[in-house]
Amino acid sequence: MYYDEIRIVIEVVSALMCFVLVWFMAKPYNLTRERRYLGLPLGFCFLGISYAVSAAAFTVPNFYISELAWLQLLPRTFAFLFLAVTYYFSKKPSKNSPLIWDLTISSLIFVLVTAIIYVIFFPQLGSTSYLSSSVFFRAFNLICLFYICIHTLSTHVKKPEPTTVVIPFGFILLGMNQYSIMIFALDRSYFAFWGALVLRLAALVIFLAVSYQTFRTSEERGPK
Repeated sequence: MYYDEIRIVIEVVSALMCFVLVWFMAKPYNLTRERRYLGLPLGFCFLGISYAVSAAAFTVPNFYISELAWLQLLPRTFAFLFLAVTYYFSKKPSKNSPLIWDLTISSLIFVLVTAIIYVIFFPQLGSTSYLSSSVFFRAFNLICLFYICIHTLSTHVKKPEPTTVVIPFGFILLGMNQYSIMIFALDRSYFAFWGALVLRLAALVIFLAVSYQTFRTSEERGPK
């Protein structure tokens, strides 16, 4: 019971950190109203929602046979997919990019909503395959995070800045988090489980530090 309480606290803290990140990351969109700036806040919003659902799910007995298990896994996977798609479109600007971006994001949201509705109305079907399917979802998350790491590292190499070198490190920590959780799902190693939570918090701290520094720098340059 003590461990469950710690896990709930970590999930709540993770959710709050993500929502603070959304507030920082939504600033460019609020100023420019350009839809291409919505990807990062949307991704971290879904990530925060997944952590909030996890906090609620761990208060429910038999978590792994509850539809709440899927309701925290699906938004998390789509969060990483949103982030990967956002970084993909950021490197290939063209006159057709806004239209393709809108279609892609709309399609992803439609698939996510459809999957959530399916889980809510047919929980008995989703619960039978959660433990085995979650491993494949984590593997997909790793692929998305691997792409993001490569993209952010290449961006830093092309345009070195003190802050940009920290961003890929944060995503690397998130990738290690997903790998550790996948190991836990396979062999129930609690060292991997708690290590994954520490890695996640460390990654979110990095993103918050970078976002705050960027926000403060933009505020200082504003009056000039």
